[in-house]
Amino acid sequence: MGGQPSSPLDKQQQQHLRGQVDILLRNFLPCYRGQLAASVLRKISIELGPQEPVGCQLLQSKKLPRVREHRGPLTQLQGHPPQWQPIFCVLRGDGRLEWFSHREEYENGDRPLGSTALTGYTVLTSQREYLRLLDALCPDSSGDHAQEEPDTLLEMPVSFPLFLQHPFRRHLCFSAATGEMQRAWRLALQGGIRLRGTVLQRSQAPAARAFLDAIRLYRQQQGHFGDDNVTLGSDAEVLTAVLMQELQPALRAQTLPSLRGAPRARAWAWTKLLDAVHAAVLAGASAGLRAFQPEKDELLVGLEKTIRPDADQMLRLRARVAGRLRAAVQGPLDSCLHRKVDAQLPPLTQTLLSTVEAELAAVQTLLTQGMGRLSRHLRGSPSGTQLRKEVYSFGEMPWDPELMQICYREAEQSQGRLGQLAAPFGFFGTQSLVFGAQDLAQQLMADAVATFLQLADQCLTTALDRDQAAQQLEKVRGRVLKKFQSDSGSARRQFIHGWLLGIFLPFVLSQLEPSCKAELSEFEGEVLAVGSPALTIEGIYEEVVRGVLLQRINGELTKALGASNMSCTLDGCLEAPWDQAGADVETEAQRGTCSRQPGSSTEIRPLCPLPPPGTLQS
Repeated sequence: MGGQPSSPLDKQQQQHLRGQVDILLRNFLPCYRGQLAASVLRKISIELGPQEPVGCQLLQSKKLPRVREHRGPLTQLQGHPPQWQPIFCVLRGDGRLEWFSHREEYENGDRPLGSTALTGYTVLTSQREYLRLLDALCPDSSGDHAQEEPDTLLEMPVSFPLFLQHPFRRHLCFSAATGEMQRAWRLALQGGIRLRGTVLQRSQAPAARAFLDAIRLYRQQQGHFGDDNVTLGSDAEVLTAVLMQELQPALRAQTLPSLRGAPRARAWAWTKLLDAVHAAVLAGASAGLRAFQPEKDELLVGLEKTIRPDADQMLRLRARVAGRLRAAVQGPLDSCLHRKVDAQLPPLTQTLLSTVEAELAAVQTLLTQGMGRLSRHLRGSPSGTQLRKEVYSFGEMPWDPELMQICYREAEQSQGRLGQLAAPFGFFGTQSLVFGAQDLAQQLMADAVATFLQLADQCLTTALDRDQAAQQLEKVRGRVLKKFQSDSGSARRQFIHGWLLGIFLPFVLSQLEPSCKAELSEFEGEVLAVGSPALTIEGIYEEVVRGVLLQRINGELTKALGASNMSCTLDGCLEAPWDQAGADVETEAQRGTCSRQPGSSTEIRPLCPLPPPGTLQS
């Protein structure tokens, strides 16, 4: 196939990209330092405030989020010209895909032919849909290439394709032997993509929250106030996506006219170039964050020492300035909310609510069925081997992609509707939202399973006969369902709060930017006099806007859920949608940061805190 340069990047291009990464880090790291300081002040303010009792009923599973390893034969489109060749594919538990020439190479521990982290990919199983996407990458409007070679790429139909598409990386084209194998691989790959994508959103580490806040503020400084899934991935991957978005327009203008060959051949050459640029940027971002790590560790220790003695004074000043600032911006803020937000808040709230309720109802159904199966097997007096197999299957329910897809599809089916409602507010992060809902379902299922096994282990003894043991399991099932209903209600409210904030807050800030920013200078001197990076007038201003917006959100949720269900207080629901519990892939933003014990995190976690060591059996 035509259009592929012998070397995607020459030395000059590589040097240019290193310079671009350096500029990004130079502009981003001050935002990150400031948000690290703010995270320390938040942590201390939570410690100094009233300690509310823990409301979660379920024990938290000690199993970290993961995907079930999946492996088997596929064919892959590769080579030059591209041809379908047999391979053996393996999806690792951390969401990394590897492929080998033969199964024996995998079993012998040989190096794979290729591998990729699944962050940011999308799985397509329609050849027609994929070809439309490929044709749109390099549209030929000039007619200059009309006499070049025919477009034979993927000309023949593929029975059971698996296309992995990425906005900044080379596409991967696989094919399964049967429809059943295609479905199994699709679900496994989607699980790996979600696992890799939500590592920061699920993290409890204050530094991870600070990193995401810093990304948002950095992008707002560049004039980008919305959300478009750029925060999916590790910290280095997020920074890479931010820079790739900035570089791509110029890269397209410089590169596409020079590509030769049929349109789809040029599209593949373009993704090959993007892949090389992405790899270079990712390497530079990773190196830059690693180099920043010692400074970050030292900074966090120093901030703790300097902020804690003056925390009371700083918090009083913040409250005083916030009150005066709110009075100054209340008029424009109320007008903006009335004109722009109030009409769309009810349908968005209702759509989010119905989505999460349907998903959690599916989780409860699966959980009830799983607990019932165990009780029936116990009553039926199976062999010990069979019972152990059933207990193992029950414990693996949260990680079973086929089973959990019953829950996950509820969020997937709402993605289009949510996208339509949120798009007018500059929010295009519905993939992040769907992933968040699926993570919530998986974590609640994992916690409920762990709780059931723990309680069952405590009540079942050798002194009980089969019927007595089954009766005890029925009691445990009832207790677990009550705990699940309590926790799922709290998690549902916090999830909706967080995502409504994520949709509306950046939009409102952008609308107020011209009129209200001028008001900040009046208060800036008083805040600057404190001399701490943890307290800024911009941060106080955003808290004011957030608080007023939350009053609207609380009011709408009160109507939707009923006042008796509204247990979230205004201060307790200030968290954005990235506050999900339980990280799996360690990132630079998480290493060497504050303690991860309950109470040390700056965020309200949607699920239960970790129980004391040794209290879970699974």
